[in-house]
Amino acid sequence: MQQYSDERQARKQYVHHRQVRVFSTIAAVLVVAMVVSCFFLFHNIGKSNANVPQAQTNFGAPLVCASNDPKKIPATYQANNTVEVNVLNGTKAVGLARAVGDALTNRHFNVSGVGDFNSRKVERTTIYYGVNNVWQAYTVYSNFTDAKLVMDNRQDGVVSVVIGSTFSDLTKKGSVPTAGAQIKNIPGCTLPSKIDKTKLPQDFRQPKQ
Repeated sequence: MQQYSDERQARKQYVHHRQVRVFSTIAAVLVVAMVVSCFFLFHNIGKSNANVPQAQTNFGAPLVCASNDPKKIPATYQANNTVEVNVLNGTKAVGLARAVGDALTNRHFNVSGVGDFNSRKVERTTIYYGVNNVWQAYTVYSNFTDAKLVMDNRQDGVVSVVIGSTFSDLTKKGSVPTAGAQIKNIPGCTLPSKIDKTKLPQDFRQPKQ
């Protein structure tokens, strides 16, 4: 009887130790798998973030400096009521151009018109301007959080804002530079005097030649 009891106790201990070894092995495998998964996850996230367009200056579009020589004639943000703006909807959202136009009007911009762009698949809000209204373009640009600046060959002073699908809201009023504040050139921009005006994109408002 004693022998039977000892054998049963031994079997229990054996099963217990075996279970401990099995569970320990499984736990170790799970830990290794988790570490490997985390490595690939964070590696891919880091790689993805490195390719995000937002990380590029002006979202990859060529950027013209606000002024040739800030030390001589500093570029300054203009009074909103002196800036003529045309707002166009480049998305499928109905009434977006009107809503943004009204918001800019409330900020005292001279909104001369709203309408639809020739494409409804614009991703990034784009501010179009010419060589004669660079400071005005930067003034409008300061009111947007995710827009890009694009100079074309227009000769008038109108700044065209084409709303893209990434648009969510204007910059908070308290964060917008005041009129007369100096515009600092963005590193990597091209001086206006260095721009080859013959190679600028055609003004989209004009018929294609």
